[in-house]
Amino acid sequence: MSSRWHELVMASSFCLILVFSAQAVELGVTESRFTLDGQPAFLLGASYYGALGAPEEFIRKDLDDLQRHWFNWIRVWATWAAFTNDVSAVDHEGHEREPFLSKLKWLLAECDRRGMIVDVTLSRGNGATGPTRLASLPAHQRAVDTLLKAIGHHHNWYLDLANERNIRDDRYVSADELRLLRQHVKQLDPKRLVTASHAGGDLSYDDVRRYVLHVELDFLAPHRPRTSRSPAETAGHTKTVLEWLRKAGRLVPVHYQEPFRRGYGEWQPKAADFRTDLAGAIEGGAAGWCFHNGNTRSADGEPRRSFDMRARRLFDQLDHEELEFLQGLIAQPVLSRRN
Repeated sequence: MSSRWHELVMASSFCLILVFSAQAVELGVTESRFTLDGQPAFLLGASYYGALGAPEEFIRKDLDDLQRHWFNWIRVWATWAAFTNDVSAVDHEGHEREPFLSKLKWLLAECDRRGMIVDVTLSRGNGATGPTRLASLPAHQRAVDTLLKAIGHHHNWYLDLANERNIRDDRYVSADELRLLRQHVKQLDPKRLVTASHAGGDLSYDDVRRYVLHVELDFLAPHRPRTSRSPAETAGHTKTVLEWLRKAGRLVPVHYQEPFRRGYGEWQPKAADFRTDLAGAIEGGAAGWCFHNGNTRSADGEPRRSFDMRARRLFDQLDHEELEFLQGLIAQPVLSRRN
C-alpha cells in the first residue's frame, strides 16, 4: 500500500472495528454508529446483488474471501433481474417467489452463522433490472410482509424499503408512502432497522430532515455522485450531513451502501480511488461503506460481477484494480479484529 493510503486511514476520527462472530448476531444503532451485539462497529460491505441466482458453493467461497478481507456485510436484492434472469424472492405483487425466497432464507442463515450483516433491498424497478414491480402501496406492503414472515426471526439484516426512491421514474416512492411502509415494518417488527436509499445527487438539508423527521428512517443511505471528484469529497460531505442531523435534532448513522464502481461510465475508478473514498467515509464519521461492483456497460456486460453470478462467483470476476484495493485491506492498519 502507498504511504498516502496509510496517511488517509490514520487520519480517521475513530478506530474502525469489525466484529466477527461464530454465532447469530444482532444489528442495532446508537446515534451515528451501528452496533453488533451492542458493540460499536463499522459496516464494511460489498455489493452482492444477484446472490439468489448463485450456486451455494460460489456463495460460501465468496463469503470466505469477503471475511478474509475484513468485510462484515453484503447487499442483496429481493427484487433482482438481470441478463434475462429473474432471481427475485418476491413477485411484482409482493408474493413469495420460489426457489429464490428459500435461497434468501438460506443466505440469511449462512451469514448469521458467520456473524455477517445483510442488506435486503426492495425496488420498484425502472426496467434496468427487470420489469416494473411493487408499483402499488399494497403490493409493496405485501413484499414487506413476505420478507418478514420468511426471515424476520434473524436479527442480522436490515431492510432498504426502496432503492433510489427519490428518482422520478418507476422507482419513485413518495415520502408519504415511505412513511407508511416504515410504519408497517415497525408494527410487525419493531426492532427491524429500516432505510431507503437516495440518489441523483448529494443529500440536501431538506432531504435529511424529511428522511429522519417525517419518514423516521433508522439511518441514511445516500448514493453519492460517481465522478472523479467524489472520493476526495466524501469526508467533507459526511461531516456536513452529520451536522445537519444534529441541527435537525435526530442523529442517525450515515451509511454509504452504494458508492461508485468500475464498468459504469467514462470515469473508471482505480484502487486508490476506492481507498480514498473509504478513508474519507471513516474520517467523516460515516457508519458504513460498500465496495460497490457490477456489470460492465457493454454488449455482453462482462464481467458482470455481483449482477450475475450464475456461471462465475464474484471474486472470479473482479479486475486488477479491484483486487489491488482488496489486497490492501488485509494489511490495513486501521482495522482490528475482535472475537
